[in-house]
Amino acid sequence: MADEPETVESLVRPAADDIERAAEAALRPRRLDEFVGQRVVRDQLSLVLDAAKGRGRAPDHVLLSGPPGLGKTTLAMIIAAELGASLRVTSGPAIQHAGDLAAVLSSLDEGEVLFLDEVHRLARPAEELLYVAMEDFRVDVVVGKGAGASAIPLSLPPFTVVGATTRAGLLPAPLRDRFGFTAHLDFYSPQELEQVLVRSARLLGVPLGADAAAEIASRSRGTPRIANRLLRRVRDWAQVRGDGQLSLTAAKAALEVYEVDDLGLDRLDRAVLDALCRRFGGGPVGLTTLAVAVGEEPETVETVAEPFLVREGLIGRTPRGRVATSAAWVHLGLTPPTPSGTLFD
Repeated sequence: MADEPETVESLVRPAADDIERAAEAALRPRRLDEFVGQRVVRDQLSLVLDAAKGRGRAPDHVLLSGPPGLGKTTLAMIIAAELGASLRVTSGPAIQHAGDLAAVLSSLDEGEVLFLDEVHRLARPAEELLYVAMEDFRVDVVVGKGAGASAIPLSLPPFTVVGATTRAGLLPAPLRDRFGFTAHLDFYSPQELEQVLVRSARLLGVPLGADAAAEIASRSRGTPRIANRLLRRVRDWAQVRGDGQLSLTAAKAALEVYEVDDLGLDRLDRAVLDALCRRFGGGPVGLTTLAVAVGEEPETVETVAEPFLVREGLIGRTPRGRVATSAAWVHLGLTPPTPSGTLFD
């Protein structure tokens, strides 16, 4: 097939895409002093890293837990940058066999940082191999099969594992105990998210008004990743339909287009509340039934929509099923039922 003729658009678009990706990658802070929020975690982590650098040794292994989008991956990158070390990135689901992990560990250089995302999803054989590697800096490579198999111990250079998990309760105790420093990341306050947005807008080179930053922050569900995503959507609206200025008017109009309401609820969140209140009278209703009613998988409803709705006091989880609170009825503009109709008893 002959090559397609080059056009001005085909030549310009790759360069524009590269600039966009570079701009978005630049939103991640590179150093601890650039990281907004999580003050306690920053102070504790700074102490661990400074002490390790003072001793000239690799720091203890680090476990970061918390909901998605709060900065666990960013902190792993910062740890490597603060140590002046390279970062190796993999994840629990990607390591299905002990041999996969052994190959990664045996290729690490001294002082390197290994980032294991979703570490609670490691396969059991790989998990047991990781115990020894983290504690004794060695792996046992099995050669052969059956009665003729033998284990060859392989020494590893000192390295640091940074594990990230959204479900710390699923980590087995032996693995959790091998992390010398553990930290839990909490949701951000609106004021902290405003700082994140101001910094991101500056890096993206777009003018962001203070009132617009406050509006976006209030709808970002306490999560920097969501705040930065909404900022880019407001920027798109201002560029295409506005005057290029990220004003309060632009922010409200853009968030209305993308169906993000005053509380930060999106289409799925409102669909869950609407089904719970209008179709099932406030509940209780089972998760599977609720998921069918909104046309989603039960896991999607449980992991994507439900945590925020529960945290905001809009729904409750009871042994009999999900129930809507009076705040949910009010948010939908409906009249709450009588107390006996909430079925919390």
